[in-house]
Amino acid sequence: MAFTFFSNDIAIDLGTANTLIWMKGSVVLNQPSIVAFDRTTKRIVAIGEEAQNMVGKTHRDIRTIRPLKDGVIADFEIAEGMLRAFIRKISPAWQPARRVVICVPSGITEVEKRAVRDSAEHAGAKEVYLIAEPMAAAIGVGLNVAEPVGNVIVDIGGGTTEIAVIALSGIVNDESIRIAGDEMTNAVILFFKKNYNILIGERTAENIKCQVGSAMPQDPEIEIEVKGRDLVNGIPRMTQVSSKDIRDALNESVTVMIDAVRSLLERTPPELAADIFDRGIMLTGGGALLKGLSERICRETNLPVHVAEDPLTAVVRGTGKVLDNLSEFSSVLIKSRRY
Repeated sequence: MAFTFFSNDIAIDLGTANTLIWMKGSVVLNQPSIVAFDRTTKRIVAIGEEAQNMVGKTHRDIRTIRPLKDGVIADFEIAEGMLRAFIRKISPAWQPARRVVICVPSGITEVEKRAVRDSAEHAGAKEVYLIAEPMAAAIGVGLNVAEPVGNVIVDIGGGTTEIAVIALSGIVNDESIRIAGDEMTNAVILFFKKNYNILIGERTAENIKCQVGSAMPQDPEIEIEVKGRDLVNGIPRMTQVSSKDIRDALNESVTVMIDAVRSLLERTPPELAADIFDRGIMLTGGGALLKGLSERICRETNLPVHVAEDPLTAVVRGTGKVLDNLSEFSSVLIKSRRY
């Protein structure tokens, strides 16, 4: 499709934790969805990694926020500014993108769809198309979504966990829960507060989750040192915790996700259930990298569970494929009412 190659068409995975952009056949941007801005003027000071390095370290004139919450836009103006800045980052000789495909949570409301569409249009897009995250993830991992065969996708992002049964280019059943990576990070912060009287920052909690977080017992269990602020006397303190403690902290979030998977499987038509028994469940998104999660889901559902290759980029790769073949994939796009 020669035209797409020369045009400025882009595909965007606008996530709560990270924004990924696909252009001309590859992922050209992968940055945290964080913005630092001046409280008085609302002027954006930094975005992405630069803004992430400022989290918890800013003075009173600068504020850092995530403009997306639970997979949808929480601060319209800042989200639009972030999107515009990211697009400019990948294309210095910036010309407005002609066509943009953006993936959104499957449980999104009409108002939230409108906010995403408007943000992209204000950032310069001429045509905006929306696709549900589980559908994009399925296409990204190479599944043939047009077949009359059932596939289960579990996409664990930062703000939402999207679970869907896909067949014949459509979502047969879906479950979208707002328990995902961020909720697990908060669970780690809360664990230290309750059990050790230590307050740790979001970035520290995220690192602990990635390093030693797990859903199943590990062999061997790991001990790590954690630094934070003592809540009793207010001075910095260090403590040691084991990976078992962190697993206990994450257990509630993991259980809710698995219950959502089981709830979806219970509502699946029997013919598709037979396909799922053979093909199993596909995990995508950053949460799929949690140690032992695939084993735990396998144990609790008695179904084969596969972790996608490079799960972090599965959604944006699928969105990119749709962008490159819009006519072929037109049936998988979200039909949105125009106001």
